[in-house]
Amino acid sequence: MKGLLVRLCLNTLALMLVAYLLPGIEVEGLMPALAAALLLGIFNTLLRPILILLTLPISFITLGLFILVINGFLLKLVSLFIKGFEIRGFWPAVLGALLISLVSWLLNWFVNEKGKVEVIVLKR
Repeated sequence: MKGLLVRLCLNTLALMLVAYLLPGIEVEGLMPALAAALLLGIFNTLLRPILILLTLPISFITLGLFILVINGFLLKLVSLFIKGFEIRGFWPAVLGALLISLVSWLLNWFVNEKGKVEVIVLKR
């Protein structure tokens, strides 16, 4: 449970960072960002696998690049439900989804399953 909360906080941070960097995505504070990160996590868990399965032929033809469109669609869908989280257009949604995924992956790379930050030591 602690790991889930840590990852939710990291995803909220990723969402706020991308909203700060990318024009076309706006977050009006911490609570809308937290709600958006939570709803995005729920949508990614429940809707994303169904959408990927339904669009499998086009994803296969585009070598998986259509999954970026699905991620952008889900991010735009979240913005329709959360007041204080706004995305203006299709391309900011797709680029925002890509950047959120990259930043979230980078931040979550340092967290183990129990929610503790791990220090990576490279041995010679």
